[in-house]
Amino acid sequence: MKGALVFLAVFIIMFAATLAYSDLPPGKQIYDALNVPITDYPVLGIQATTLIKAVFNGVVYGIIAWLIYTIIERTTKSKTQKQPAKPAQ
Repeated sequence: MKGALVFLAVFIIMFAATLAYSDLPPGKQIYDALNVPITDYPVLGIQATTLIKAVFNGVVYGIIAWLIYTIIERTTKSKTQKQPAKPAQ
């Protein structure tokens, strides 16, 4: 559950950052690799091309952040479980 929240937080941040700076990688590179024509069609006042790049960036960076969070969580969880409890005297 926490991993999904990490994904959503990073997705929203990168989505907003890409709306401000539409040339952020890898969204631009993914869009260019798909050979989709650039369009000036506005969606809610923003170019459709910029929105698509923002979604690509949000998903890519969100997945990366989610994976990093999951790896860190599992390694710290396994370290705390491996430590033997001190017997009470």
